[in-house]
Amino acid sequence: MTHVNPPAQPIEVLLVEDDAGDELMTREAFEDNKIRNTLHVVRDGEEALDFLYRRGAHPQAPRPDLVLLDLNLPKYDGRQVLEQIKTDPELAAIPVVVLTTSSAEEDILRSYRLHANAYVTKPVDLDQFIAAVRQIDEFFVTVVRLPGRN
Repeated sequence: MTHVNPPAQPIEVLLVEDDAGDELMTREAFEDNKIRNTLHVVRDGEEALDFLYRRGAHPQAPRPDLVLLDLNLPKYDGRQVLEQIKTDPELAAIPVVVLTTSSAEEDILRSYRLHANAYVTKPVDLDQFIAAVRQIDEFFVTVVRLPGRN
């Protein structure tokens, strides 16, 4: 029997983002939209894996209900993180939205081949960026049924 979260229940969101400006805009989108979801931020691929596996500085990390993943990260890039998430049976059910500046067809195809749930190119305009993050968040909170937490 599969348990799913009721619609509109606040969720745990892991943002994997090394750009402080993009992090700030994402936080602003959450705050402006009165989104009650918890936003956890890690700065590189290695820290993302530490968070997901509850090791290093993150032994008490919650299991995220959604991952917003930049591709161009230090240490392990986003493609490596995505591949690790989607090939691990314990993590594979977590939806991963690639949120990146790259609009290269190669990055889009590779992300979907690695089983990204969505690929969103970051808008350059502040208002459009905030609107895009809000739409992603609202979709995963109010429309999509997410797997239950462990």
